[in-house]
Amino acid sequence: MIKLNELKIGIVGLGYVGLPLAVEFGKRYVTTGFDIKNSRITELKAGQDSTCEISAEEFKQARFLQYTNDIHDLAECNFYIVTVPTPLDCHKTPDLSLLEKASEMIGALLSKDNIVVYESTVYPGATEEVCVPLLEQHAHLTLNQEFFVGYSPERINPGDKQHRLTNIIKVTSGSTPEVATFIDQVYHSIIPVGTHKASSIRVAEAAKVIENTQRDVNIALINELALIFNRLGIDTKEVLEAAGSKWNFLAFKPGLVGGHCIGVDPYYLTQKAKDVGYHPEMILAGRRINDDMGAYIASAVIKCMIQKHIYVDESRILIMGLTFKENCPDLRNTRVIDIIHEFQEYGATIDVYDPWVNIAEAKQMYHLEVFNTLPQQQYDAIVLAVAHQKFLDVDNIIALGKPKSVLYDVKSVLPADIVDGRL
Repeated sequence: MIKLNELKIGIVGLGYVGLPLAVEFGKRYVTTGFDIKNSRITELKAGQDSTCEISAEEFKQARFLQYTNDIHDLAECNFYIVTVPTPLDCHKTPDLSLLEKASEMIGALLSKDNIVVYESTVYPGATEEVCVPLLEQHAHLTLNQEFFVGYSPERINPGDKQHRLTNIIKVTSGSTPEVATFIDQVYHSIIPVGTHKASSIRVAEAAKVIENTQRDVNIALINELALIFNRLGIDTKEVLEAAGSKWNFLAFKPGLVGGHCIGVDPYYLTQKAKDVGYHPEMILAGRRINDDMGAYIASAVIKCMIQKHIYVDESRILIMGLTFKENCPDLRNTRVIDIIHEFQEYGATIDVYDPWVNIAEAKQMYHLEVFNTLPQQQYDAIVLAVAHQKFLDVDNIIALGKPKSVLYDVKSVLPADIVDGRL
């Protein structure tokens, strides 16, 4: 088996997950980061990161790291880490195509005693059932005799400057006890707060999907409570603040549930559950509630507009924020798009303002024209959809509305006396 001082690490996928890993490993070990996007490699070589996860100083510290879009540059590596996206398709079914492609590419490069570790979110069993056969087929090698695998689920939280790779405990696992111990040592060498070695790959895979499934179900409960309290004419934020005075009350808030994890991971678990003959009632119920929140918010805004005698089909509405969370440029699986689509069906003219968004990326992903600077307009309705710090100037927001207009606060961050509605 290879030793720590012999490590040559290859990382496949340099997005929110792969780049921080590459930088940390690149401070200690010879590391090659691979991504299929030429533009991504160009910006990284220039010491720039459009995901805003890595600083200029951190780039400089990774002195053993190089970037490439040629998979053959990873041929000399002996420890591969796969961090490609695992999204859903249009039917909300797990899409493992990128993971399969990565496994095929790495399989063609594998040599004896190499190790492949997967970090992408999958259902329990996927590493051994989907990835390993592809590695064996393309490498012409046998698992646990000539090469080994592991799974270490990513825990990256985009935009979070407090909880980062090096201060989040890392779950690790391997295809044999010896390999599991070595993989754990590799990660422990760059993560000072430590690691948690799971007993098997399947346990590590399951741990990942339930981390976010648990959050999803809890948020769904709070969203349902918000729907009830709104019908009762009770302010949900005040209720949560009152309940939160009890020491063991869990501090979840209502809102849109998007992004690459919480809105996606539960479907990986529920798909596997169905495959083994179990229909997951609670998890899917929570998903339905959270998936419907965009339509509910749009209908609440429209009711406010009708009450003020504002014609929806002749209106101009400003959506403030498109990313899936605040202070972060990540557009993946943003549920703000659901609000926009609902308004468009009513014939309203929509402007979307988000200074964090890459305009070309928004156009490609959602066919939307997004403004990085505030349009010089006044609006019939304003929806604060994402609580970017740049948005929280109350006077500026009020000035955007016509004398008779609606202000709706999805995130419940504005003073209650200036808004017409909030979750």
